[in-house]
Amino acid sequence: MSRDVAAVWDIELSDGAYRIEFEHGTTTGKRVIYINGKEVMRKDWMFKLVGKETFTVGVLETKATINVEAISGFAYEYALEINGKNYKTFMDNRSKISKTWTLKLDGMDYRIVLEKDTMDVWCNGERMETTVITIKYIYSFDPGEFADDGTETHFAVANHSCCIKALSSGRKRTGIIHLLLVDGQRVPEFMQ
Repeated sequence: MSRDVAAVWDIELSDGAYRIEFEHGTTTGKRVIYINGKEVMRKDWMFKLVGKETFTVGVLETKATINVEAISGFAYEYALEINGKNYKTFMDNRSKISKTWTLKLDGMDYRIVLEKDTMDVWCNGERMETTVITIKYIYSFDPGEFADDGTETHFAVANHSCCIKALSSGRKRTGIIHLLLVDGQRVPEFMQ
């Protein structure tokens, strides 16, 4: 059965990446929401073609709302809100408060997310048990030494040793940088 999808959004949360699809039957009033291809809400024969549909996304049950507004005649505009913020604002904020890495270990795909505000680490939708160590890094440069405090967050993924290092960039604008090391090798950050 083919779907008549009116709007699609891709969102990145700590517990996973999600594709939200919204089907809107403008003659029948039908509204269907799919998350990663799975139907999570259906309403048939609604007489009011505009309005809001609220649902949750992911393991953490993040609140999401799709707003349906008429813009002219039978043309409609669809807007997604996540945790009360419009889609663009939410996604911009996510990129500031989290870091994501994707990698393959032993033939399996992994998605590791660091929540910078809480220092929680997630791997493939599960919060990881971590150990945090404060470190004093000393860099030797001629003519002197430079000392810097940082943290190392240690955890394991599929019997591999993982460490997220939080270090000062030395630049006020850049602030703290976060590096993921797996078995001592640096993993590049996932760019959306």
